[in-house]
Amino acid sequence: MAEITAALVKSLRETSGAGMLDCKKALVETNGNMEEAIDWLRKKGLASAAKKASRIAAEGLVSVYVEGNAGAVVEVNSETDFVANGEMFRTLVHDIALQIAAANPQYVCKEEVPEEVIEKEKNILRAQALEEGKPEKIVDKMVEGRIKTFYEDNCLLNQKYVKDTSKTIEQVIIE
Repeated sequence: MAEITAALVKSLRETSGAGMLDCKKALVETNGNMEEAIDWLRKKGLASAAKKASRIAAEGLVSVYVEGNAGAVVEVNSETDFVANGEMFRTLVHDIALQIAAANPQYVCKEEVPEEVIEKEKNILRAQALEEGKPEKIVDKMVEGRIKTFYEDNCLLNQKYVKDTSKTIEQVIIE
């Protein structure tokens, strides 16, 4: 059995970004082999992520935002009431409601857009580009660029944040 030194644990921690105890356990499990320990941590990380994904997010908030003749009702859930009652979470939920009322997204993310909607949009965009007299060889690139714009206009997570257009809603949520 290899000696697991503090320096070895520190090195693995700096390499992997994992916690100190996880690094020590990984090194013990792999007899001090750094590469195997990294793989062990990665496998553990994937298992932890899968476990977290199966948890129920039963706490949360509902926010209502109305401005003129536009409005939105949004429910955002979290795993704990501690998170749900935090000021940052309340602000996030309010800002998502404001975003939906202001920008009227049709989908949450681009993966939710039905394939037939994308195909219909591509056909329309292709016809527009050809009608504009664009060469056939650049039409496909134009359509792909315009589909990206379609996602930015119609998918909540891809939309520019109304309070700071240098960020998307997805970036705001991650922060």
